[in-house]
Amino acid sequence: MRRGGERYKGLPPYMAEIEEECSVSLRQLMVNEGLIPSPEDDKKRRSVIHMLQRIVVRWIKIVAWKRRLPQHHINATNATIIPYGSYGLGVHGSDSDIDALCIGPFFATIAVSSRPVPLYNLNKCKRSFSQLPQEDFFIDLRDLLKNRSEVSEVHCVKDAKVPLIRFKFDGILVDLPYAQLRVLSIPNLFQSLLRCVKLWAKRRGVYGNLNGFLGGVHMAILAAFVCGYNPNATLSSLVASFFSTFAYWQWPMPVVLLRDAFAATGSPPGLMPIQLPCGGRQYCNSNVTRSTYCKIMSEFHRGNHLMKGYLKHGFNWNSLFEPYPYATTYAWFVKIHLSAANVEDLSDWVGWVKSRFRSLLIKIEEVFGLCDPNPTEHLEACEKQPNIVYYWGLHLRSINVSDIEPVETDFLKNVNNSGSFQGSVGGIQLSVVQASHLPKNVECDGSNISRKVTRTCWRVRDDKQCKDKPVYSRHLPGYVVGYEKINDRDAESTDVKC
Repeated sequence: MRRGGERYKGLPPYMAEIEEECSVSLRQLMVNEGLIPSPEDDKKRRSVIHMLQRIVVRWIKIVAWKRRLPQHHINATNATIIPYGSYGLGVHGSDSDIDALCIGPFFATIAVSSRPVPLYNLNKCKRSFSQLPQEDFFIDLRDLLKNRSEVSEVHCVKDAKVPLIRFKFDGILVDLPYAQLRVLSIPNLFQSLLRCVKLWAKRRGVYGNLNGFLGGVHMAILAAFVCGYNPNATLSSLVASFFSTFAYWQWPMPVVLLRDAFAATGSPPGLMPIQLPCGGRQYCNSNVTRSTYCKIMSEFHRGNHLMKGYLKHGFNWNSLFEPYPYATTYAWFVKIHLSAANVEDLSDWVGWVKSRFRSLLIKIEEVFGLCDPNPTEHLEACEKQPNIVYYWGLHLRSINVSDIEPVETDFLKNVNNSGSFQGSVGGIQLSVVQASHLPKNVECDGSNISRKVTRTCWRVRDDKQCKDKPVYSRHLPGYVVGYEKINDRDAESTDVKC
């Protein structure tokens, strides 16, 4: 097996083999160190999530019974578990913990409240109130967990920015925060709605917190907000309500799931504040700028306009999820070219630079006006070094190309002075290109939507003359670990189990 692209060009064959053997041994070390989970570990984690789901459903029915809800309400109510963090993203190691959000209905509390808690009198079928302090999450759920033989080291972390229960389940550390919705039962349509609006946001180029758009947490809270006010709605009507709600939202009025329970003090931060539902009166971290605010609102209005006709004959859902036509919308683009000596260094370097994208976007706004930071990552196959390229649309029709030079100088200072980068420093080049001069292989309009999107920083050069078969990692989908010669029928399989 050999690595593709230009990496070994000019090297003697034996040197290329030695380097490849070193890479294989490094991947094996990653496996041995637990950086890549085994199939058994993944199965165990899925089992933990499944059992936690059953536990929180049992817990919520116990709380409903204590609140004296009618039996048909007890039967209908439920709670759910949604993994997030490294496990939710699928980039966890064997030693990583599980971050999972527990979402429950309005009557299940997380902390002591001075407000009366609703009870239901079964005999009179009337609602009454208990003046006793309630801590359903930190008492009842904690007790259920402590009584399980698989659970150990249960701790209630009440004073954290995001209050949570921390415990070990079958030896795996779990952090479990809690969020309430204004519903009796968590709608099974919630995850379907979230999947739909995330797909919409990615296709329309308004997804990605680092680029100044909406991240996964933001989208989840917005979806939960809509579900809370439409608990019995169908999926299609929830999607319509999502756009009608936020197309006319009076920003910067914050989106708050439980306004009475967690009343925030002071002015909310940012242009589009969204309050965390886990307590502590904290807001989601947001990188929204003037440019991205305008783009998000424009897409909200477009979605709302399209959804007005979703009940009419001939309505096509594909129109809502149509990829954003960057190449035909903008005449000029800022080209951001990032490179590194090898693929591994590029991954770290890109992550570091992207964490500083907001400062770059603000500087571009100062010089060029509104900018659309397309999150799509591209690859220049003709380059010798591994690279990633971004094309950000500019609203101006005429531009002084040399104006990008002070922007590049300012951004380089920001990247180099914003902290201690531990990896190998790569290259950054900024330039301004016309839409007509975009490379032919750059699909800025995302028209080829059938192709599975992978992490570009793991991709190798796409050499059309290379007739070898790519070998993919079994645990990192889309990660090419090498190539296998197709025309050598006698060659043994070179699949690397990393």
